[in-house]
Amino acid sequence: MSSGQLQLADQLATLVHQYRAAGQFAQLRTALQAVARSATPDALVIAAEEFREDPAAAAPIYEVIVDTQPGNARALVVLANAYWLLGTGPEVVEDLANRAISIDPANRGAWHLWALSESNPRLRTNRWHQVTERFAGDELALANLADNAAAVAGAEKDYEMLDLAVAAYESLLSRAQETSQRIAVETALQALKGWKF
Repeated sequence: MSSGQLQLADQLATLVHQYRAAGQFAQLRTALQAVARSATPDALVIAAEEFREDPAAAAPIYEVIVDTQPGNARALVVLANAYWLLGTGPEVVEDLANRAISIDPANRGAWHLWALSESNPRLRTNRWHQVTERFAGDELALANLADNAAAVAGAEKDYEMLDLAVAAYESLLSRAQETSQRIAVETALQALKGWKF
């Protein structure tokens, strides 16, 4: 970071600390956006990095970034993730994820948020299936596919979904490196294989 970027990051951090300590969350949003709008977009992107995992701070900052850089797929994903964690609503998250995917189809974070934002369990399972086909090595997507397929199978007494869940867990088992992972997946598989509807 340059000295200007460090100064901007410090200014943002001071606001977060100050307004949180006073419990003034609405004012925090306004203050963060005022500082963000006064910064150059590139400096803001760098200074905002430390707030990516803090949705209440990330959302107002990344709203400004997305406003000034609508083609920044990474910023769209960070904003969508912040909105998801804040419970803003699946429609907004899906819109941002779709925008990010159209800009950068290789952005796995965008695809994950796209899958998460589907509220219908069966359709969400189908989305996770698409993500695993697009990103063959994505174990998080595979775990989400397995869990969602198992949930739909149980709720709807659907043997096809049960087979999909079993196949996904078996794939996870073949990739598991740690003993605790293997035990968890083997336990899930044993339970699923005993299901009768």
